[in-house]
Amino acid sequence: MTVGWIDAGNGCAGDMLLAALVDAGADFDGVLAGLARLRLDDVRLTERVVRRHGLRARQVVVEAPETAHARHLPEILELIGSSALPAAAERFATDVFGRLAEAEAAVHGIEPARVHFHEVGALDAIVDIVGCALGLDALGLLDAPVTVSPIAVGGGTVTAAHGRLTVPPPAVLELLTAAAAPVAAHPAARELCTPTGAALLVTLAAAYGPMPACVPRRTGVGAGTADPPGHANVVRVVVGAGAGAAPAWVPTAMTVVETTVDDLDPRLWPEILAALRAAGAADAWCAPVTAPKGRPGVVLTALAAGDRVDGVCAAVFAHTSTLGVRLSPVERRALPRDSVTVDYRGTPVSVKRGYLNGEVVTTQPEYEEVKAAAEASGQPLRRVLDEVRAAAL
Repeated sequence: MTVGWIDAGNGCAGDMLLAALVDAGADFDGVLAGLARLRLDDVRLTERVVRRHGLRARQVVVEAPETAHARHLPEILELIGSSALPAAAERFATDVFGRLAEAEAAVHGIEPARVHFHEVGALDAIVDIVGCALGLDALGLLDAPVTVSPIAVGGGTVTAAHGRLTVPPPAVLELLTAAAAPVAAHPAARELCTPTGAALLVTLAAAYGPMPACVPRRTGVGAGTADPPGHANVVRVVVGAGAGAAPAWVPTAMTVVETTVDDLDPRLWPEILAALRAAGAADAWCAPVTAPKGRPGVVLTALAAGDRVDGVCAAVFAHTSTLGVRLSPVERRALPRDSVTVDYRGTPVSVKRGYLNGEVVTTQPEYEEVKAAAEASGQPLRRVLDEVRAAAL
C-alpha cells in the first residue's frame, strides 16, 4: 500500500509542490505532455536544481504571460474537462478549483460561480494545479492516504489584487478553517502558504500530522522562488510503503462542549448553531430536555478539535445565557473524504464524497447550491439531487 506525507512546515505554494513531486520521481516530460492538452498559449515550464538555505532542492519555473482576463469557475472547469486528462488528475484539479471558488465566495459574500479568480485564475496557477494533479497521479498519491503536516502560513503582510492584506490572507484562512487543517507557528514575517498551495494541501489531505508509519521509498524537495536567511523555503514530499490495508476511517481526538439552557428565546437557536460552526466547531446541534422545575430546556452540544475548543467555548458564552459548559474528550472516526464540483446545466454544485475501504459510500451535495441549480434549470429539486449525486460518483 502506497502512503504519502507532505511536510508543509515551511509553507507551500503550487510551484513548490509541483517541484517536490518532480523531485520525488514524477516524470517531468509526462507532466509537460499532460499540460500541453490544456492548449494554453505561451506557457513554458523549466526545472532545475537549486539551493535553499544551503540545502539542495528542485525548482519548477512557470513562465506565462500576464493576462487581465479574470476567469470564473465554469470556464476553468470547462478548460480542464475538455483537455482529456487522466480521470483521477482531472477530478483532483476540479476539486482544487472548487475549493478555491468556495473560499473566495465566502470571503466576498457571493456565489462560487460569480467569483473572479484574480491571481488563482492566472495561467501560472492553472498550470500549477493541473501539473500537481498530473504529478500526484504519476506517483500513485491520488489513490493513496496522504498525511499533511501542520501548515506554516507565516506572518506580516502581502500585496494582492485587493491591496495590502495581513498574512494569512483571507482566502488561505478560509480554506484552512473549512478543512479544520492545523496551522504551525513560524517566525517568518512573510507569506509562506498561498491560496493555491492551501487548496492543494487540504484537497489532498486524508489526515494531518507527523509522517505516518511506513517505509520511505521516494522523497522530493521543492523550492520556492525566494531564499530567505532564516529558513529553507521548501516543501517536502515523502512517498512510502505502508503495512497492511488502508485504514477504513481517520481517527481524531475531539472535545465535546455541552451546556443546558432553559431561559433563551427559541428563535435564536439556528443563529447560535451557525455561530458555533463559524467559531470552528466540526458540528453543533441541540436537543430538547426537561430542565429543573419542569421547565422546557435545550442541551446545546458542539464537537471541536483541540485547538478550536477555546473559540467554541467563547462562542457559547457570547451567544447564549449559560454560565458554564461541560467538556468531555472523545474520539471521532471519520470517513476519508473529498469534494468534487459537478456542473449541472451550467451551475456548479459542490458534492462531498465519503470513502470506505477506497470506495465511495456516501455523496452529499451542498443543498443551497442544489437549490440554485434547480432554480436556474427549472428542474425539480429532487431530480437535481439525484442527478448531481449520480454525476459525482
